[in-house]
Amino acid sequence: MIYIVRHGQTEKNKANVLQGRSDVPLNEVGIRQAEDVRDRFRSLGIQFDKVYTSPLIRAVQTAEIIAEGASSMIEGRLIEMDYGPYEGMDLAQPAPEVMAFFQDFVHISTPEGMEALSAVVARLGTFLEEIREEAVSQNILLSTHAIAMKGALEYLTPTSGGSYWSKYIGNCAVYTAEVGADGHWTIPQEW
Repeated sequence: MIYIVRHGQTEKNKANVLQGRSDVPLNEVGIRQAEDVRDRFRSLGIQFDKVYTSPLIRAVQTAEIIAEGASSMIEGRLIEMDYGPYEGMDLAQPAPEVMAFFQDFVHISTPEGMEALSAVVARLGTFLEEIREEAVSQNILLSTHAIAMKGALEYLTPTSGGSYWSKYIGNCAVYTAEVGADGHWTIPQEW
């Protein structure tokens, strides 16, 4: 089974800034959020056989806290969407083209300079297919970011029609999916 977690809160999350690939550590709230998730896993007796994390420090820290003592592997495909020229933008006053995109991810094209959503889904899908066999018999933690996580959820739910793009995924939210008896991924469940 895979457990996909979004990293804990950072100061840029708190300030409502589009942080993208900025390498920002967890703040105190983010550390507590990851500790809460770790404690929940422990209370259920869930241990991880493998841990994959985005290379960004907030995801690495989240993985290290949740899967304390487990060795984690950096996986570049788990990195956040590349926001290009919009990285660092104040989300209280977004550029008009970004506002339009965020209001209708399905029908509005990605603003120029940003990574396309289809590319996010493709890179996450390629990674998920590579770990499919591992997920049959192992518990695997994936520590990632909001849009990257949505890309994974879109890949795992071919009938979603883009519904995950507009879904709010909070810091340290967890989704699970497993490989069913038919050899295909199951629809992800919010944990």
